[in-house]
Amino acid sequence: MDSRYENIYKNARKTTIFTQEKAAEFIGVSKDSLSAYERGITPTPDDIVCKMIDLYKSEWLAYEHLRKSTEVGRRYLPKIHYSDIAKSVLKFQKEVNDLENISNDMITIACDGVIENHEKKKWTSITKEIEEVAGAALSLIFTKEKTLSDGNLEKVTY
Repeated sequence: MDSRYENIYKNARKTTIFTQEKAAEFIGVSKDSLSAYERGITPTPDDIVCKMIDLYKSEWLAYEHLRKSTEVGRRYLPKIHYSDIAKSVLKFQKEVNDLENISNDMITIACDGVIENHEKKKWTSITKEIEEVAGAALSLIFTKEKTLSDGNLEKVTY
């Protein structure tokens, strides 16, 4: 299987009540086509992904589809570590605190509008921290909990 498509489509469907047959019917593709998308055999067209997102109520799938299926996404979108709500909040807060710890360096470097040669290593470290905050923020945004029929909440991981 092509690692760019690591079952994100199957994982999205599995967080719902839909079987492959029913999902294929609602999406408007054959079961074999959906199976091929879910196994990474066939690239999933954007219009099909949009239907999956709507059907599965899985907004995170949009991000992961772009991150894994496009060269721009693979190069520039940060990887998100999906978790439950508590871990996502704690991770986000940790990353924000890390950024606060380097805010003086960020301001010092940026205030003259130029990253000088002696500042480049520190600036690279700062941008890494910013990417970690962005990834943690996206993880928190996409954290979902599924309500079970008995009213309890179940952790959903992607």
